[in-house]
Amino acid sequence: MLSGIRTMLNKLSSAKWVVLAGLLILLICLPMVLKGAYYRHILVFTLMYVVLAQAWNLIGGYVGMIALGNAVFFAIGAYTSTILTLHLDMSPWIGIWIGGAMGALVSVAFGLAVLRLEGHYFAMATIALGEITRIVFSNWKFLGGAQGISLPIRTPSVYYMQWTDKVPYYYIILSMAVMVTLLVALLDRSRFGFYSKAVKMDEIAARNRGINSLLLKLIAFALSAFITAMVGTFYAQYIMYISPSSILLLAISILIAVIPIVGGVGTVSGPILGAIFIFPLTEFLRAYFGGLAMGINYILFGAAAIFVVMIEPNGLRALLARFKHALVRQVLK
Repeated sequence: MLSGIRTMLNKLSSAKWVVLAGLLILLICLPMVLKGAYYRHILVFTLMYVVLAQAWNLIGGYVGMIALGNAVFFAIGAYTSTILTLHLDMSPWIGIWIGGAMGALVSVAFGLAVLRLEGHYFAMATIALGEITRIVFSNWKFLGGAQGISLPIRTPSVYYMQWTDKVPYYYIILSMAVMVTLLVALLDRSRFGFYSKAVKMDEIAARNRGINSLLLKLIAFALSAFITAMVGTFYAQYIMYISPSSILLLAISILIAVIPIVGGVGTVSGPILGAIFIFPLTEFLRAYFGGLAMGINYILFGAAAIFVVMIEPNGLRALLARFKHALVRQVLK
């Protein structure tokens, strides 16, 4: 891990450090500029989807296993921390780790059964997991059934992760986004990143080279589920209400997958660019068109997929790099 950190630091030029530091300062100061509750809500959710997309990128972008059931792990984290808070009065700061561990355990158990599948067969298996989980949770009275569970509203408390303002939630999810992005950057430059890309390109050749592809997929799947479940805990504390109809939706899993695909799979910056582009746009469409926005969201997802397939298969990251090179050529003429 230390060698990976040193390698990453060596590869970052001083100019990039200045840009990264400037972006971080901008993100820290952003809530002070955007003071409206609605705009702060968009900031919180955009960063939340940055983390979810980075988590999906580990299994879908690096290993190449297209998972469409990450809403399951999101729900596991949300329900675990909520149940622990309601019945054991446990702080969500502890429940977030237990929820992450539960998500990772479920992913390992499920992964041992289906990670040998390839392509659309694995995607279909993850969709089936999501639908089965939604039906089970909808009929499980201990989890509130189809009505869901509401967290009691308390006075602002650090212990219960509850505040009347959105700013503390913003800084929590910003911290998570920064840490998860740094983790993905380290993994990208480690043996994990190298082996994952090898498995994605040609799994048979990678196995012939001595790479344990199943173990690698399990690690990527478990880490992805762990991070996703932690975000689920944050969501439960932020919204204060969870139900199968609100968090166990195929549309959520699709959105989590579409964001890094549009931004650029298998890269560190791709999920960030995808989240910044897609979520605020869908949210503004929802605010402008009201109930019609659900259909518009699906049209947007389809248009984004067509964009990736036909115009730039490597996503927004590659498109921005292309514009950058074109601009440099124009300046140098």
